[in-house]
Order: sequence, then C-alpha cells, then structure tokens
Amino acid sequence: MALTAETVTRHELVGLDVEVVAASNPDSIGLSGSVVTETTRTLGIETDGRVAHIPKESATFEWSLPSGECVQTAGETLIGRPARRTEQTGDSIWR
Repeated sequence: MALTAETVTRHELVGLDVEVVAASNPDSIGLSGSVVTETTRTLGIETDGRVAHIPKESATFEWSLPSGECVQTAGETLIGRPARRTEQTGDSIWR
C-alpha cells in the first residue's frame, strides 16, 4: 500500500518528517523533525540533536510525505500500538 494522504494513519511513522502544528503544550507547537520512535501514546521527534516526546492525544501533526504532499492529522487518530494501528482497518494482508 502506497503512502498517501488517505493512508498515512495506517503506515509506519518512524522516518517521516513531521511538524507539531497544534498542541496543549504551547512549547511543542512548531517543533519539527524526523520521527525516531513511536509508542502507543507518544511520538519521539528528533530535532536539533535531541528527541522530544510529544503526546499524540493532545496534538495535531503535519506530515511531509515522500511525494512532497503535506498532510495534517489529529493525534487522536494515531493512538494505539504502532503494529496494531497499521493493521486495524482496511485490507491488511496480515489479518
């Protein structure tokens, strides 16, 4: 399955470029970099040589896809174990 605006929430997020465009913590807004780790409730974003852990449920993220397209997603749609989140809906060949 190709990485598109419609499928970004079902893909592996580690390695993608992201920016926090809205968050409950104002210090997180504008933070951008590459996703280096993902847990059930947080994204680890590497920026300026350090990793910031941003809670998914209270943030909105803007992804830069390899195609050059930018996509915004609400963090609530990303909550869940990364392996389960990528398999949960649609036509996964692994279910």
